[in-house]
Amino acid sequence: MTAPPATDVDARLRAEIRFLGNLLGDTLVRQEGRELLALVEQVRALTKAVRTGDAADELFSGGALRELLDTLAGLNLETTIALVRAFTTYFYLANVAEQAHRLDRDRVRQSEESGFLASTIDRVLEADLKKELIQDVADRLELRPVFTAHPTEAARRSIRTKTVRLAELLHARSDPRVEPSALARNERSIAELIELIWQTDELRRGRPTPADEARSVIDYFDELSAVVTPELFDELDHQLARVGVSLPVQSRPLHFGTWVGGDRDGNPNVTPQSTFDAIQAQHEHALRGLVSAVEQLASELSPSERITSISPGLEASLAEDAAALPEVYSRFGTLSAGEAYRQKCAYIHQRLLNTRARVAEAAPHAPGLDYRDAAELLSELVVMRDSLLQNRGGLIARGAVQRLTRRVAAFGFHLATMDVREHASKLHAAVGELYGKVGGEAYASLDRSSRLERLRDELKGRRPLAPPTVELDPGPATTLETFRAIRRAIDRFGGDVIESYIISETGGADDVLAAVTLAREVGLIDLPSGVADLSFVPLFETIDEVRSAGEIVDAMFSSHEYRQVVDLRGSIQEVMLGYSDSSKHGGVTTSQWELYKATRSLRDVALDRGVELRLFHGRGGTVGRGGGPTGEAILAQPWGTIDGRIKITEQGEVIADKYGLPDLAATNLELTLAATLEASLLHRVSRQPPEVLDRWDAAMDLVSDAAYRAYRGLVEAPGLVQYFQTSTPVEELSAMNIGSRPARRPGGAEEGIESLRAIPWVFGWTQSRQVVPGWFGVGSGLAAARDAGSGDAIAHMYEHWSFFRTFVSNVEMTLTKTDLGIASQYVDRLVAPEHKHVFDAISAEYELTLDQVLHITGEQQLLDRYPVLQRTLSVRDRYLDPINYLQVSLLERARSGEPPSPDLRRALLLTVNGLAAGLRNTG
Repeated sequence: MTAPPATDVDARLRAEIRFLGNLLGDTLVRQEGRELLALVEQVRALTKAVRTGDAADELFSGGALRELLDTLAGLNLETTIALVRAFTTYFYLANVAEQAHRLDRDRVRQSEESGFLASTIDRVLEADLKKELIQDVADRLELRPVFTAHPTEAARRSIRTKTVRLAELLHARSDPRVEPSALARNERSIAELIELIWQTDELRRGRPTPADEARSVIDYFDELSAVVTPELFDELDHQLARVGVSLPVQSRPLHFGTWVGGDRDGNPNVTPQSTFDAIQAQHEHALRGLVSAVEQLASELSPSERITSISPGLEASLAEDAAALPEVYSRFGTLSAGEAYRQKCAYIHQRLLNTRARVAEAAPHAPGLDYRDAAELLSELVVMRDSLLQNRGGLIARGAVQRLTRRVAAFGFHLATMDVREHASKLHAAVGELYGKVGGEAYASLDRSSRLERLRDELKGRRPLAPPTVELDPGPATTLETFRAIRRAIDRFGGDVIESYIISETGGADDVLAAVTLAREVGLIDLPSGVADLSFVPLFETIDEVRSAGEIVDAMFSSHEYRQVVDLRGSIQEVMLGYSDSSKHGGVTTSQWELYKATRSLRDVALDRGVELRLFHGRGGTVGRGGGPTGEAILAQPWGTIDGRIKITEQGEVIADKYGLPDLAATNLELTLAATLEASLLHRVSRQPPEVLDRWDAAMDLVSDAAYRAYRGLVEAPGLVQYFQTSTPVEELSAMNIGSRPARRPGGAEEGIESLRAIPWVFGWTQSRQVVPGWFGVGSGLAAARDAGSGDAIAHMYEHWSFFRTFVSNVEMTLTKTDLGIASQYVDRLVAPEHKHVFDAISAEYELTLDQVLHITGEQQLLDRYPVLQRTLSVRDRYLDPINYLQVSLLERARSGEPPSPDLRRALLLTVNGLAAGLRNTG
């Protein structure tokens, strides 16, 4: 089907949203009566009148606003709940329509120009790179999106499954060949789904467990493994062939990671057993999927030896199979006589069944009867592929057989590789207690340097630090037991299931060696024997840690013992950079700039030490937590920092938005993979001379320093904590049940922001439409740099520096989502007079940032160069505003002194959920 012009696509989006809105109106009448629909229309009309006021002072003080507020204030709780649910359901429907719209836009773009990978290869061809370099990068190309569970999306899985089906129905409507009768059935099906959504409770009854979260991400991996990834690999293979390069059939340029069940940092609900259980669930699910896939392959592979021969390799393999699995031979030797590929599939099928049984029973591997790991299955698939290639079956080999081969290479028997994460302080507590049990010097009293030497000495030997039967206090015991769970998981499921142990808030090389020492206690590390079954990843989160990242990693490599671990792990060192906490601590400007400089420092250390670097970018969903378009973020990284490998977190509602629809997942992954390939091949050296880089660095230092002072001035201002807690629903968020992890780190002060997780920090500001973490300080930074004479440098940076241009673009988006007129309602009605000065500071910085950003972009209004997006966000405001007004009113009632009733609590949480759906951000 020919893709429609872009203007038609935009018009169709508006038409589809109207279509869905009309069906929603019909649903409201059927379910609740015409009074609710009339109220929705009245509130929407009043909101539009408020929004289209002639002047800013009339916008929130005119008659329309007074009438709107009076209308909402007169509603009882039952009607309030129904009204909030009506607007929230609209956002569910609009979000689906916009996802489908993005797919249509991509089809338009791809009909007018090349796809993302094709465009990248076009640029590679223009650059006339050496074939050896391209092949080298292709051989080790590795994009790894890592799905995390904090937060899970605000929308329940029950809602998400219905919206996915709704997207499929909307897509079917776009086919011009559809018959009127089919169109009518389609409309009835959509109406049915809307009715189901309306009758589904948006709020979870309880907080999800790690097991619930594991099941949720497995759903995504199912679709990605069966359809999306094999087809993407085919496209990558095809495009690389244009430059004379092949993609090894057993390579995995794209595979997935997960933190679900493994992220222990501050989450007491993630136990050693839940880590093991999550891996077991993934493994069992992956094997079931492969059993079905092999059955499907067997039904397709019907080449007969009467027509074409098979290779000697396949012939020998079948002979070995018949000897090892005679019962399979007796069943299929006659049934599939002369159909060697079907016979081979029968043996593979039985080995997969045997592998499932062996793993379930924790029995030892039986060579020939089951698979030790996915590599053994891969080798058998390659034998089949090679046989087809040698016997006029090239298309078949590169079709179904190769797709399954690539699926196994990317997803193995485990779907995704789990990372385990723990806080550095917990590791030292466990090591300290082990030392105490053997009567050693008080470990806790040692400084970092002394601890590092002590741990290095410990790793040189083989003796356990403490007897295996030693009893530890609960905290240290759990930390050590986690390493035992990792050992058990690797022994049972294979070495691919867990690869990395991440150390949160790494402040020194001793933090990493503490983890290595505990791993040595359970046999994961044995340097004298050359054993290293686990990699160790420092995570730098605070501004101070990020600034010291290069120095700390260099100190890690200075330890001969640690360098042995790295060498045993393939001389690859992974380093994780935390965007969320660095932004909460230092503001978005300083966080982004210090992270950028840290990647350059880490690149230089790795080059100097002869180690390959893999950067793990811990980006959140929002700009305030390092979010924004992934492809642009990759291309904005410093030269040489992405050399074929990158890991990126995918969190919360971002997962549903990017991977909820197979076509959308394919588009996002192709874009991200293309950006990784382009950054690896075309950004290996600086595009600018040193003097230009020095001028840009000096300007960014000015911007960052002033922005940092402004941001710290806000978060350290008297009354900021009280202002944040009262002007946002942050204190009510814990009842949302959107993730298994608490909002605060254990032991954190309840009244402070330092222990508050970055997610509720951003979520709270976003709900009240202040969105402070996404832009505060930027205006002060830019203005200070201009005042210091860097105005020309800033203009040059915006035109020629992708890092700065991406930064400004992301800030512009957060400014667009900010609405201080709405925020003033929270402040006027919820904040004590002595704390309202904070809002004055926020308002002043907003105006300054708005002015500075528009000066850079040359626009009259935000997003002028994106009129469709600008209009879309404007329409959304008319549905968001009433929910905000209702939330303010409900917060007033909930905080009046009496404990809120169940209905009041439910109404309030529904507003939180509705705003999350409308703003498309939980944090």
